[in-house]
Amino acid sequence: MRESRFSGVSLKYYRDLNEPADGNGTMAEVGVSQTELVGSRGDSGRKLPQYIAALSATLGALAAGSMLGWSSPVVYKIVQPNSTDYNFPVTEAQGDWVSSLINLGAAAVCFPIGLIMDAIGRKKTMLFLVVPFTLGWLLITFATNVGMLMVGRFITGVAGGAFCVTAPAYTSEIAQDSIRGTLGSYFQLMITIGILFAYAVGSYTSVLAFNILCTIIPIIFGIIFFFMPESPNYLVVKGQNDAAREALIKLRGSGYDVDTELNGLKLKAEESRNNQVSFRSAITKKSALKAIFICYALMLFQQLSGINAVIFNSSAIFASAGASISSAISSIIIGVIQVVATFISSLVVDKLGRRILLLLSALVMCLCSTALGVFFFLQDQHGADSSIVQSMSWLPLLSLSLFIIAFSLGFGPIPWMMAGDLCMIDIKAFVGSTAGTLNWLLSFTVTSTFNSLNFAIGSGQVFWLFAGIMVIGFIFIFFIVPETKGKSIAEIQLMLGEEPQQRNVEINKK
Repeated sequence: MRESRFSGVSLKYYRDLNEPADGNGTMAEVGVSQTELVGSRGDSGRKLPQYIAALSATLGALAAGSMLGWSSPVVYKIVQPNSTDYNFPVTEAQGDWVSSLINLGAAAVCFPIGLIMDAIGRKKTMLFLVVPFTLGWLLITFATNVGMLMVGRFITGVAGGAFCVTAPAYTSEIAQDSIRGTLGSYFQLMITIGILFAYAVGSYTSVLAFNILCTIIPIIFGIIFFFMPESPNYLVVKGQNDAAREALIKLRGSGYDVDTELNGLKLKAEESRNNQVSFRSAITKKSALKAIFICYALMLFQQLSGINAVIFNSSAIFASAGASISSAISSIIIGVIQVVATFISSLVVDKLGRRILLLLSALVMCLCSTALGVFFFLQDQHGADSSIVQSMSWLPLLSLSLFIIAFSLGFGPIPWMMAGDLCMIDIKAFVGSTAGTLNWLLSFTVTSTFNSLNFAIGSGQVFWLFAGIMVIGFIFIFFIVPETKGKSIAEIQLMLGEEPQQRNVEINKK
């Protein structure tokens, strides 16, 4: 079984801009307030503290990445008949369950973790997750039977899945708009680094030593992240304005106009309290329904993009290109490609925008899946040693590399980022959590049924199936998905079809 790839969610900051008073100097009637339409555009704050806080938070993603990549080197070792890594045998079927149980653990926690982080805060939630993460790894490290090993994997899946919701939310909430996309993509970057760490270290160390290293990572995260500030947005919502001000000073620097941003956050919180609606009303609005539809669809296309099919066939692809390298080396090469491409994505996501990267990603993956389908179809029909197959031995390796790059640039990091961009704060936790549940369940379904599908219709036809899904994905993105780069939440809601509302905005004379 193989791992799934994730990225991060994204939230908005708001800046309160004083609007000119009307003739009476007390009230102004506007369609949509400047506070909402303009948003937080200021770039005067220091960026380094925000980068440090974001990187500290994404150490949890490094732990999650090592959890995702663990099965690739370890399960292969422990299912061997002569394996001595554990004092008990592990069958192939049991190895498949050990690999896939993290998906079920992550799916089980995604919804409740959204409620928990809204109740106790982003920072406390992530620090609390150190406990199950460490406990899970200890069970895996010192397992005395297969059941204990499975429980450990399930618990680490719970912790990893929770990080996939909380860490991106925290990162996006502490960031200014100009670097929000960049910091948001760091989560996916650290996931890929964690996967590469598992491929490289897990392949060339003992299972015990690798497990101990994986146990240490969440502990290091907890120690470092303890000194980071809480999300100012969360603190304002909870009425802790003084603490929010201190957090903003830590994140922006003492020379930054903290009060302007703080007033904007307070205004949004006050508007939310004064215009409270039922959850059912909030989630059934036209703009909310469209946002939910887009979020879930992007998660669906991410998991049905064919990434797992490419990873499953990576060894065969390298072999068909005449590369006499081990599966461990081929996995490491894939991991390196992912890290580099995801890093490039973090540099360009706030320049090129989400939509164009998703379109490019879907198009390239479609073409690569089609090419891989042709190669494996001809190989099944004419044999691996036939002249027509040998003449295109270069095609699968090129297609593999381009596919991984395209996925890491677009469909890997952006779907979760878009989920945060599109949703209002009153439904954001619910949509992000349920989208995460859908993603992990789809990952479990794809990885657990891939071998059966491959056997039933053929490897070439499987790749064509994924190519067809990417065609649908491209059309969906082109016609449905809006560009959210640099947009305020009010602008995005208008693009989603919300009607402009008349609001009274009180202006205090100074």
